Amino acid sequence: DVQLQASGGGLVQTGGSLKLSCVVSGFTLDDYSVGWFRQAPGKEREGVSCFSSHDGSRYSAESVKGRFTITTDNAKSTVYLQMNSLKPEDTAIYYCAIDRRLYCWTQHYDYWGQGTQVTVSS
Repeated sequence: DVQLQASGGGLVQTGGSLKLSCVVSGFTLDDYSVGWFRQAPGKEREGVSCFSSHDGSRYSAESVKGRFTITTDNAKSTVYLQMNSLKPEDTAIYYCAIDRRLYCWTQHYDYWGQGTQVTVSS
């Protein structure tokens, strides 16, 4: 079975940083796309950042460009989301997702992690 285990969330002050991790098991990290998503209370889930290993492309939401960076460590089967200059509006549950699609900027992934809570205090 494919499993994604997200971690690294927590409570941080405005301007602080967090690094989320998503450990992938049962899925080999070759020819894949991976994405980070978030859902705040009362809001729809939105894409944050994604990466496609097929062509090395990366996409990020306008709201996080220049602040969030998605990286991968294939040897550790882990995907990261480095979040800097955090703002209260970044508060949400963050999810990782993965499958073998070519284009990463979509919400229609096959496999999803359980989510990790990020709270940014003002």
